[in-house]
Amino acid sequence: MALRIEGKVQGVWYRGWTVAEAERRGLRGWVRNRGDGSVEALLIGAEARVAEMIEACRRGPPAARVSAVTERAAADDGSQGFRQRPTE
Repeated sequence: MALRIEGKVQGVWYRGWTVAEAERRGLRGWVRNRGDGSVEALLIGAEARVAEMIEACRRGPPAARVSAVTERAAADDGSQGFRQRPTE
């Protein structure tokens, strides 16, 4: 599942938090900042764990203020583990 997270989500440790939360759930994929101020993530794993992570992303870390999370189906890109990617 691919996510686009909008709101106050850059400069608030959102990516680091996402990596920790995804790893805790045994997910694979990645997270990165977007040039427009949003955060993008790819979540790969068991459907229930991905659903849990999506709900967690709607809250984010304490300093974040999430205004929207957009979901779209995405193929498994073969990611090993879960990591931060450079801003795109």
